[in-house]
Amino acid sequence: MKKLFILSAFMMACACQVHAKKEQKPNLIIIHTDEHNLRTLGCYRATMSDEQAFMWGKNTIVETPHLDKIAEEGVLCENWYASSPVCTPSRASMISGLYPIATGSHKNDLPLKDELVTFAQVLKDNGYATSYVGKWHLDGDAKPGFAPERQFGFSDNRYMINRGHWKVLVEDEKGLRVDQKIGKNGMAVFNVNEVDDESFTTDFIVDRTLEIIKRDKEQPFALMLSIPDPHGPNHVRAPYDTMFDHMNFEDPRTMHPNPETSPKWLSLKGKKNRALTLKQTQMADYFGMTKCIDDNVGRILQFLKDEGLEENTIVVFTSDHGDLMGEHGKHNKGLPYEMSARVAFLLKYPGKVKAGKRIQKAYTMADFTPTILGLMDVDHSKQTFHGEDLSKDFTGKDKVYADDRIVYITNAASRWVAAVDNRYKLVLSPSDKPWLFDLKEDPDEIVNYYNNPEYKTIGERLMKELYKQMEAFGEPLLEKGTILK
Repeated sequence: MKKLFILSAFMMACACQVHAKKEQKPNLIIIHTDEHNLRTLGCYRATMSDEQAFMWGKNTIVETPHLDKIAEEGVLCENWYASSPVCTPSRASMISGLYPIATGSHKNDLPLKDELVTFAQVLKDNGYATSYVGKWHLDGDAKPGFAPERQFGFSDNRYMINRGHWKVLVEDEKGLRVDQKIGKNGMAVFNVNEVDDESFTTDFIVDRTLEIIKRDKEQPFALMLSIPDPHGPNHVRAPYDTMFDHMNFEDPRTMHPNPETSPKWLSLKGKKNRALTLKQTQMADYFGMTKCIDDNVGRILQFLKDEGLEENTIVVFTSDHGDLMGEHGKHNKGLPYEMSARVAFLLKYPGKVKAGKRIQKAYTMADFTPTILGLMDVDHSKQTFHGEDLSKDFTGKDKVYADDRIVYITNAASRWVAAVDNRYKLVLSPSDKPWLFDLKEDPDEIVNYYNNPEYKTIGERLMKELYKQMEAFGEPLLEKGTILK
């Protein structure tokens, strides 16, 4: 009888452990970069033709093994778009599930509405320890604006930096501060000899991230790490500052477009636009910043493994927008072209998301909040979103999942709107006729297929859905009556 009692107690204890494991809430880590070109990630180059993958020359690449590992062990989304490819509106859309115009932050430096509910607030209300580390850019003009008073659900925002791409940080008895002098031009001075792997911003905020995870690891936690790089100014610490100096960066094929045959919304006229150059040192440092990011991602992944957190932690890697880096005669972002508007989106969730999965469906940042909450089995039924909960796309059995869903993206300055699916893109603007791109036949986005009879049905399908979503989500251009079919 005694043996039977012991066996029964043992079986009950095992059953409780299994039940507890089933009920264990997943952790969430979001690694978010700024102005990050897709072609600098090996896992995305692998999805492209050689002509597209090696835009600056065959041997001109930066290897990203740690980011590639997230894709290998999880899912790579091939068509994830910024709701609006500018810092503030993209971030606002991501954390809220709304299109930028509804957040109060539809242009850079505009603060979020006080009443906005973020994914962090929902998770906090569900028992999560929530933290934010790095660039925020959602609290107005404050610069740098450490630890804003309004936290939007992030209980620990000590290392939240509202604005600026500061390269050197320090924390001591005086508190957290930028450790750079300001030059006569008002820009922060960077001296590579005065920065190391503890003070360079990417390393500094990753160190704080690991400290916070270690503190919170005994409870469900959600942390967003927003790295200000590889956004300019293009500076990086040693040894990354010379790692790519040997490379010869070639001009992209589309770097010198003809203003007469290009979209008017590209704004090529004027001396400034005709004088675009590809500076070798700037490109080398951009690659260096990307390599530094990848190495730090490796630190985070190893830390999760060492702490026994890997299996129950969702790791997301994404960016607020891309960087054209010379394509179409432009640097930076703000345009509907792929390398401006399309961003990396990688997600790893062992046990629930199939390793090596690729999703070819189109998404926008407005889909992030409802989808991540759905993936975490957190009730969000009381929230209103513009994006959709598409978590089943991630947990489905298909190794490659394709879908022709159409999404709407917009411009912060109301210069254009676009409808995008997994192959076609329709761009409308008050300044020009409609432009229709076929991203399979013309991945460089040079040819306008809109008036091609063979694309008539495709154009009409995109146009109809674009107007439907513009009306549903309050697109300002539609309200002004300045967009014409």
